[in-house]
Amino acid sequence: MIKVLLFAQIRETLNCSQLEIGTDTLDTTPITVAQLKTQLAERGDLWHLVFVEQDLLSAVNQVICDGDHPLKAGDEVAFFPPVTGG
Repeated sequence: MIKVLLFAQIRETLNCSQLEIGTDTLDTTPITVAQLKTQLAERGDLWHLVFVEQDLLSAVNQVICDGDHPLKAGDEVAFFPPVTGG
Protein backbone atom coordinates (compact mmCIF):
# COMPACT_ATOMS: atom_id res chain seq x y z
CA MET A 1 0.00 0.00 0.00
CA ILE A 2 0.93 3.61 -0.53
CA LYS A 3 -0.40 5.98 2.10
CA VAL A 4 -1.55 9.31 0.65
CA LEU A 5 -1.88 12.32 2.95
CA LEU A 6 -3.77 15.46 1.90
CA PHE A 7 -3.25 18.81 3.60
CA ALA A 8 -4.77 22.28 3.88
CA GLN A 9 -7.26 23.31 1.17
CA ILE A 10 -6.76 19.98 -0.62
CA ARG A 11 -8.13 18.16 2.42
CA GLU A 12 -10.96 20.66 2.74
CA THR A 13 -11.94 20.54 -0.94
CA LEU A 14 -11.98 16.74 -1.09
CA ASN A 15 -13.24 16.21 2.48
CA CYS A 16 -10.51 13.61 2.84
CA SER A 17 -7.29 13.70 4.84
CA GLN A 18 -5.76 10.37 3.85
CA LEU A 19 -6.27 7.27 1.77
CA GLU A 20 -4.42 4.12 0.85
CA ILE A 21 -3.64 3.02 -2.68
CA GLY A 22 -3.06 -0.66 -3.47
CA THR A 23 0.36 -1.56 -4.81
CA ASP A 24 -0.37 -4.94 -6.35
CA THR A 25 1.03 -3.85 -9.72
CA LEU A 26 3.99 -1.77 -8.50
CA ASP A 27 6.38 -4.73 -8.64
CA THR A 28 5.83 -5.11 -12.39
CA THR A 29 4.88 -1.55 -13.32
CA PRO A 30 6.42 1.10 -11.03
CA ILE A 31 4.67 4.47 -10.94
CA THR A 32 5.86 7.99 -10.21
CA VAL A 33 4.35 10.74 -8.11
CA ALA A 34 3.04 12.35 -11.32
CA GLN A 35 1.33 9.10 -12.34
CA LEU A 36 -0.22 8.83 -8.87
CA LYS A 37 -1.59 12.36 -9.27
CA THR A 38 -3.13 11.32 -12.59
CA GLN A 39 -4.76 8.29 -10.96
CA LEU A 40 -6.15 10.45 -8.16
CA ALA A 41 -7.49 13.01 -10.67
CA GLU A 42 -9.59 10.26 -12.26
CA ARG A 43 -11.65 9.88 -9.06
CA GLY A 44 -14.06 12.66 -10.04
CA ASP A 45 -14.52 16.33 -10.82
CA LEU A 46 -13.23 17.72 -7.52
CA TRP A 47 -10.25 15.37 -7.61
CA HIS A 48 -9.49 16.52 -11.15
CA LEU A 49 -9.72 20.13 -10.04
CA VAL A 50 -7.22 19.53 -7.23
CA PHE A 51 -4.71 17.24 -8.94
CA VAL A 52 -4.70 18.67 -12.47
CA GLU A 53 -5.68 22.30 -12.25
CA GLN A 54 -3.82 23.29 -9.09
CA ASP A 55 -0.11 23.61 -8.48
CA LEU A 56 0.77 21.18 -5.68
CA LEU A 57 3.88 20.26 -3.77
CA SER A 58 4.60 16.65 -2.99
CA ALA A 59 6.73 14.79 -0.49
CA VAL A 60 7.59 11.11 -0.31
CA ASN A 61 8.46 9.81 3.14
CA GLN A 62 8.62 13.42 4.38
CA VAL A 63 11.13 14.57 1.73
CA ILE A 64 10.03 17.11 -0.90
CA CYS A 65 10.22 15.58 -4.36
CA ASP A 66 9.19 16.17 -7.95
CA GLY A 67 6.78 14.26 -10.15
CA ASP A 68 9.46 11.93 -11.50
CA HIS A 69 10.08 10.36 -8.10
CA PRO A 70 9.36 6.59 -8.25
CA LEU A 71 7.05 5.06 -5.66
CA LYS A 72 7.25 1.71 -3.92
CA ALA A 73 5.05 -0.22 -1.52
CA GLY A 74 5.11 1.29 1.96
CA ASP A 75 5.79 4.86 0.81
CA GLU A 76 3.94 7.78 2.36
CA VAL A 77 3.07 10.47 -0.19
CA ALA A 78 1.87 13.88 0.94
CA PHE A 79 0.29 16.56 -1.25
CA PHE A 80 -0.04 20.16 -0.12
CA PRO A 81 -0.42 23.61 -1.67
CA PRO A 82 2.59 25.88 -2.13
CA VAL A 83 3.25 27.91 0.99
CA THR A 84 4.28 31.55 1.04
CA GLY A 85 5.86 33.29 3.95
CA GLY A 86 6.06 36.83 5.02
